[in-house]
Amino acid sequence: MFSGIVEEAGTVARIEPGERSIRLAVRARRVGRGLKLGASVAVNGCCLTVVKLSGRGSQRVLEFDLLQETWRLTNLQFTRVGSLVNLERSLRVGGELGGHFVTGHIDGLGRITRWERVGRDHVLDIAAPRPVMRFIIYKGSIAVDGISLTVAEVLRGGFRVWIIPHTYEVTALRERRVGDAVNLEADLLGKYVAKLLGSTARL
Repeated sequence: MFSGIVEEAGTVARIEPGERSIRLAVRARRVGRGLKLGASVAVNGCCLTVVKLSGRGSQRVLEFDLLQETWRLTNLQFTRVGSLVNLERSLRVGGELGGHFVTGHIDGLGRITRWERVGRDHVLDIAAPRPVMRFIIYKGSIAVDGISLTVAEVLRGGFRVWIIPHTYEVTALRERRVGDAVNLEADLLGKYVAKLLGSTARL
């Protein structure tokens, strides 16, 4: 479980395709501190397990094995060596929840349709698949590449969020362009409510 508060933007160091999985190595500074094998880390919002650690101090390399399905269904497939990826360690009991509950299970890929600076902030419009749009509500929560954001406006076939300077500077969003794919995870509470209402309607 995560909160959607990205700790840093790591750098992809290596991608090694295999028959059953794909090894993804990411260079990190802050997130690597105190991390152990088997730990969960959200990479662009996708929950992955650390299978190897190397380096020490502020220069650590985290390695993950991605199933072919995970690779195919997330925007990690578009990463290259040198690409930035959002990193967040899993929540700890008693830790601060600054965003919203994020599971790290991607619901679908969105596409950036507008990405521009307005004043000191940035406006970001994303076209989203219908299964995700079902859970998008005005002022509701949405995770975009693992970043907890608030829906500023519901659009036809998509939604709008605003990005403050801090978020722009510390996340991989600063590399994004119109047309790029982003990982989307709808609000967990909305999914449970929809499931409950659907079950009630069948009674």
